Amino acid sequence: MSSGAPSRGWGPPSEPTTLVLVRHGVTDHTLGKRFSGGLASANPPLNEEGRAQALATGEWLAPLADDFDVVVSSPVRRTRETAEIVAEQLRLEIEVEHGIAEMEFGSWDGLSFAEVQERFPDDLSAWLGDLDAAPHGGESMRTVQQRVLEGRDRILEKYAGRTVVAVSHVTPIKVIVAEAMGASLEGVYRMELGPASVTVVSYATTPDGEVRPYLRLFNGRPTHVFG
Repeated sequence: MSSGAPSRGWGPPSEPTTLVLVRHGVTDHTLGKRFSGGLASANPPLNEEGRAQALATGEWLAPLADDFDVVVSSPVRRTRETAEIVAEQLRLEIEVEHGIAEMEFGSWDGLSFAEVQERFPDDLSAWLGDLDAAPHGGESMRTVQQRVLEGRDRILEKYAGRTVVAVSHVTPIKVIVAEAMGASLEGVYRMELGPASVTVVSYATTPDGEVRPYLRLFNGRPTHVFG
């Protein structure tokens, strides 16, 4: 084996900053497969099942509590409620980062896919085919990407070298994973992310100053609850 520097495919070359990304538990909108956005949405709470999911995930992470430094949450109600349950298990305080809130769906919020297809067929077709198209009163995928990555960067800067439990939503977490993997933004449509799941991305700085992400876990969930 060569005695030179590790190759590009080896482990992180520096003490990483790690994001433990937790998706919120389910709401009635989740179970009804309804569009559910950020602060401008109906902002539904976790239902009983969602609270149980959040508790199970918090208990799953609890044995590693000493490895975590802070819980950061999206400001949206379902994420705040999930974060409160998880943070209690980890004995940590919660801070809020608006950049990791869910995509705003505007006039589609609270509607099912079928209802949007019936009421706004042209807008839906445009949205599905164009990353710069947005629902009326909502955000485009490209806008969400920019907002989320700016929020992620603030977290990485504030908590450099630490491990952060970040409670967020399906779209922001997928955006972060796609960017970490060097995938195009379209890659978010090829990921499945369950409620109250855990995804882990670490960011390490190389000797030449490059920040390099490493995906360490995707869509992890406690099997005794989720199967």
